[in-house]
Amino acid sequence: MKIALDVRFNGAHGPITLHEAVQQLREQGLACTVAADVIDQKVIIFADCVERGFTPLRSEIMAAYYVAERDATTEAFDRGLITQAELESKHAALVRQLLA
Repeated sequence: MKIALDVRFNGAHGPITLHEAVQQLREQGLACTVAADVIDQKVIIFADCVERGFTPLRSEIMAAYYVAERDATTEAFDRGLITQAELESKHAALVRQLLA
């Protein structure tokens, strides 16, 4: 089934379209708050994976994995759990893993 904005599903208050649900979230100030640089990096990884012949779903999974791993490593560094050298090493290994 292809998901589109006019697809109806059962919401908490009865049937609703995806478009209506998004509109309600915007009205309540619950719009997506992901930083633009995170989106940009994920898009770059996704596009690279698609160009390499991966399916869109696998490309999305790989892009999400990259962003999650990078963020977890950065958070570990920010909390003092790993050194700068370990941070750089883990980031480099992550890039190598995705380019392999």
